[in-house]
Amino acid sequence: MSSAGFRYARLISAAAAVAAVAGGLSACASSSTAATSGAAKAAGAAAPAGSTVVDVAALSNGAGKEIALTVPEVASIRAELPASLVSSGKLNIGLGLLPAGAPPIGFVGSDQKTLTGSEPDLGRLVAAVFGLKPVLNNATWDNLFVGIDSGRTDLGFSNITDTEQRKEKYDFACYRQDNLGFEVLKSSSWNFDGNYENLAGQTVAVGAGTNQEKILEQWQSQLKAQGKTLTIKYFPDNNSTYLALSSGRISAYFAPNPGVAYHVTQTANTPNPTRSAGKFSGAGATLQGLICATTKKGDGLAKPTADAINYLIGNGDYAKWLAAWNLSDEAVPSSQVNPPGLPLDNS
Repeated sequence: MSSAGFRYARLISAAAAVAAVAGGLSACASSSTAATSGAAKAAGAAAPAGSTVVDVAALSNGAGKEIALTVPEVASIRAELPASLVSSGKLNIGLGLLPAGAPPIGFVGSDQKTLTGSEPDLGRLVAAVFGLKPVLNNATWDNLFVGIDSGRTDLGFSNITDTEQRKEKYDFACYRQDNLGFEVLKSSSWNFDGNYENLAGQTVAVGAGTNQEKILEQWQSQLKAQGKTLTIKYFPDNNSTYLALSSGRISAYFAPNPGVAYHVTQTANTPNPTRSAGKFSGAGATLQGLICATTKKGDGLAKPTADAINYLIGNGDYAKWLAAWNLSDEAVPSSQVNPPGLPLDNS
């Protein structure tokens, strides 16, 4: 995510936005199982000793597909944790989702109080591997980092992009690709296919002042040099953008990939379903952007977090978590500690 703020706030559908405002995302919420009133309780699931049942996509109101995952505490990874964290018995997880949330990344659940979404769920899964109780602390984007700086927050799980500038203060354990995506009508035959030249002759909507606008304008200049056109359109809100897409006034919408994934699920059973027509790294053509768990630099938590994520990758729970939120196309083969991030001139 760019330092300019929580860009996914632009991507909430009207219905989701109403639900989020009505629910009023709480400033602090905690759950060891992400509301076991869902699939886990329905199945009568009980965690074996030393394990936690994490109900992924609980209370997601259709934004995700609920699945209960039983996650054992891993003693070898727990042994890597700072002693003070183990003695506290809890993992303080920071989220920068206020004021409105951003499906599928994080938002208030259908019970009007529980935080659900891909980021809270992964935080709960990592806490389960650690054998700690997850405590979710929701804040604004800026205050998320204040919490990490002050030590009130152990780990930030909030769609945070790995950048070289941020590495001056933070350590990263990366877990998902940072991608942008093209959304088109399901009836459209157009695909990006990783080639900007396929945009020739297209009309594409984009949010003003965003990273994706910067990339799209670069492609527009390159096509112009070839004597080709790419028309860029702007709309005041998501409703207007999606109306333009459904009516054929634009060919595609270029937006953060999780927002595209979310909207595709919401339109699946409507008269104008949409689909993803390809993705592109948020870091540009020469570097794959990465989303990372974020901790205070030098506090010793990045490596055990990466090890926990790699454990989840190895046992298949990571893939199930991504699939539940329709984010399988952002999978990474392994979690790395402080891999190359956006350079200082593009942070």
